[in-house]
Amino acid sequence: MNTRIVTVPRRGDLGYFDGTENSLGRLRRWHIRPEAQDVIAILQPAAECLRTKDTPVAFPTETVYGLGADATRSGSVRGIYSAKGRPSDNPLIVHVADLDMLRHLLGPDNHDDDGENCIPARYLSVIEKFWPGPLTILLPIPEPSPLAPEVTAGLRTFGVRMPSSALALTLIKLAGVPLAAPSANASTKPSPTSAQHVKDDLEGRIELILDGGACDVGVESTVVDGLNEPPVVLRPGGISLEELRGCRGWENVVKAYKDQSEEGQTAPRAPGMKYKHYSPRARVVLYESKCMLGQDGLVAADADAAAAAATTTSVNGDGPSTNVGLPKRVGVIRTRRWKPAAGLRCDDLRVTENQDEEVAEPLLRLHTGRLRNREGDDVGELFDLDLGEDAKGIAQGLFSALRALDRRQVDIIFVDGIDDELDIAAAVMNRLRKAASDIRA
Repeated sequence: MNTRIVTVPRRGDLGYFDGTENSLGRLRRWHIRPEAQDVIAILQPAAECLRTKDTPVAFPTETVYGLGADATRSGSVRGIYSAKGRPSDNPLIVHVADLDMLRHLLGPDNHDDDGENCIPARYLSVIEKFWPGPLTILLPIPEPSPLAPEVTAGLRTFGVRMPSSALALTLIKLAGVPLAAPSANASTKPSPTSAQHVKDDLEGRIELILDGGACDVGVESTVVDGLNEPPVVLRPGGISLEELRGCRGWENVVKAYKDQSEEGQTAPRAPGMKYKHYSPRARVVLYESKCMLGQDGLVAADADAAAAAATTTSVNGDGPSTNVGLPKRVGVIRTRRWKPAAGLRCDDLRVTENQDEEVAEPLLRLHTGRLRNREGDDVGELFDLDLGEDAKGIAQGLFSALRALDRRQVDIIFVDGIDDELDIAAAVMNRLRKAASDIRA
């Protein structure tokens, strides 16, 4: 299968919501502007593909790139699981363009113009504040349900959100169907925040990738269950616990997720709970924010281990001999605490001259240098990425950083963790703990 990337101009005036100004009524219907014909012409073939084919389409949202398929057709939804290599018991999130589309999903008896009567009352305050945006809510599955059973993986609830990306809203509207859309990466790999990330993982598995530029948030949506008492966060994401607690009825919202795969449970209540996710090929060593550090970053034992030359034992005519193996490639992802090179012995640390398109993004400042051991021997390469100190900036650059180091075939990645109490840093650390091979607490 040939995979094409089609560039879509990034513009915010593709459409508008038509509805009442107060409460949820403002989200009643998404209208596409007639003057956006240049973009519509690009999106129409993708929308036709979503309506008629079982091959999913990758498209950008404000969080990460999604892999979309008609949520009402089983063959289409199965195409997502096949392309990603995703376990079939891992539920999918449904994306809608407006409240009209959501109301039709919730059954034929929901005729309220503003959509409020068909949605549990607790959700009204968070929808009013965070939709369209990176918030997924869990709703009961109606009987009968228009959703393909593969979407919900046997659960009695389904997750739904309304993305804030004008491109995503317009694509869904043109398709005329709700889209099941997990992240557009191979299962267990870091989530994609650019079209190239999608192609790296899914080339030959899907036909079309819509390139709308880099994603603004950089981590997936927050998933909440307001059907519980108290309400809970099942997956941290673009909306923080602190922001949720500012909404009526959500003052006592609590965390109900773990920072590692939850493989003991039979059915995950939300995506990202049961299985290991976000993992690059390299071994990842995560330093928690409370971990005692060396003078500049890594603890001494890790610094020595990173710089130790690999050795192999071979047998020749004169008996066994030890040979120096291949040089090491070490990656460092810095945030708030570490100095350049994170305490590793390094020479000639400088901005890389061969910046590819991804590393040229402002959020990814890549430096390279030569790695030295205690004796001063050159034992490999160091790749140092600085994501800055701002939690939102770190979230935007995290998956790109993991993928950038993976492309450079590093053997090990050291990551400086951040405090994760209430803001988007909780989502950052949740993804890092799931990706980590070792955690220094």
